[in-house]
Amino acid sequence: MDTRAGHPQTIRRTGRTGYEIRAIPPGTLQELRARDDAGAPPRTVVDEEGGNPLRCCLERSRPGETLALASYAPLRRWARETNADPGPYDEVGPVFIHPRDCGGWAGAPDGGYPEAMRGELRTLRAYSAQGRILGGLLLDRTREGAPTVEEGLAQLYADPLVAAVHVRAVEFGCFQVETRRYGTE
Repeated sequence: MDTRAGHPQTIRRTGRTGYEIRAIPPGTLQELRARDDAGAPPRTVVDEEGGNPLRCCLERSRPGETLALASYAPLRRWARETNADPGPYDEVGPVFIHPRDCGGWAGAPDGGYPEAMRGELRTLRAYSAQGRILGGLLLDRTREGAPTVEEGLAQLYADPLVAAVHVRAVEFGCFQVETRRYGTE
């Protein structure tokens, strides 16, 4: 487990690809549970059906589970931490989190991408260290031969200018998970 920056259970390095997979850090979650990135208190909802992606632990909700729905600005948060300037690329969107500390993401058993954050349609957005979009990929698992999330991330991180890649769901545009470069392959 990587506990750099005081965020146990939120970061997992992938040995082969040179990037870290990150859940929303505990300190940020604490802030979002009080007041979200749009300046409002989060909404408490009961997820009757279950299956919603939880960005605190990178798992899926259970039927009947109480969740917090909060506005989150992942690029803005990353930019503050890294002194980047997202400018017009800054955006705020909804995320589901547990309303109380759940212990965070324990990491994938193989050190890879979290299974609960997979989906048939994903988009990957690559950002430079300055906070500018460098490009992206559409991942459509309904098409034969489509790249996996891991293959898409490896393709984007092959560009040495890519500092971070956000994974989003295509259907609603929701942020799924953040990845950051940690070194070279």
